[in-house]
Amino acid sequence: MTELNFKGKEFVYNHHLAVPFRPLEPHAKKGIGAVALDSNLIIHGDNLHALKALLPMHAGKVDCVFIDPPYNTGNEGWSYNDNVNSPMIKEWLSANPVGVEDGLRHDKWCAMMWPRLRLLYELLSEHGSLWMTLDDNEVHRARSMLDEIFGAECCIGQIAWQKRTSRENRATLSPSFDHILVYSKPLPETWKLRRNLLLPTEDGYSNPDKDPRGVWASIPFSAQGFRENQVYTITTPTGIKHQPPKGRCWGATEPEFEKLKA
Repeated sequence: MTELNFKGKEFVYNHHLAVPFRPLEPHAKKGIGAVALDSNLIIHGDNLHALKALLPMHAGKVDCVFIDPPYNTGNEGWSYNDNVNSPMIKEWLSANPVGVEDGLRHDKWCAMMWPRLRLLYELLSEHGSLWMTLDDNEVHRARSMLDEIFGAECCIGQIAWQKRTSRENRATLSPSFDHILVYSKPLPETWKLRRNLLLPTEDGYSNPDKDPRGVWASIPFSAQGFRENQVYTITTPTGIKHQPPKGRCWGATEPEFEKLKA
C-alpha cells in the first residue's frame, strides 16, 4: 500500500502511546445535573490529552466521530504544541503559529493529525465511522493518512459539501464546496449508514399550497443539451403549451414525465 511520508513521521508514529493518561476533572458548576463521566461531556483542553483521557472508559465504544480540524490555509494561526521527544519537533514549538510562509506547515499538520487519528481509531466501535471536514489544502494528505490507519478499503467515500452559492472573483477557480471524508471501522460491505430523513430548511423551500407531504421547492424541468426523445410539448392545466428552452431538452422522456405528473 502507498504510504504518505512527511517530515517528523518517524517521531510521531507511536506518539499516541507515549502521551500520558490524564484524569478528567469535573467542574460541577459548569454542568447540568450530577457529574457522570460516562454520559454527555464537554471537555476543555488539548484535544490529544482529551482523547487519551477518554480512552480507558470509551475505547471501542464510540459509534460516530465528527472532527473539523484546522484546514491549514496558512491564515488560521494554529500552533503545533505536541511535546514529542525529538530535537527537530521541539524546534517547531518556537516557530508558532503556523502561517502561510512556513515551509513545513504541511508536515506539521500531518504530524499533529497522525496521533489524534490513531487515538480516534481506537475509540471507534466495531461498527463506528469517522467523518472529517476539510478543503483542498489538506484533503489529499488526510486521505493518505486515513488509508494507512483505517485501510484504504474502509473508505466509504468523499462527500462534497456546498459551502457557498455565490461566485468568488478573487480566486482563479471559484471554490464552492469543501470535503467530508468518511471512513468506517469495519469493511464497507458490513457497515451501514443509518439514514435519517431531514426536512429541508434552506431558503427557497415553502408550502404555499399546504401540500400534506411538507415543504417543497420549484426547480427547472429542463436539462442541458439535446436528446430527441426528451423534446416534446407539455400542456399545462390552463392549456398553455411549452417547448424546452432553446438549446435544452426536458429533464425526462415523455412517458417518464407522465408518470411524474400522475
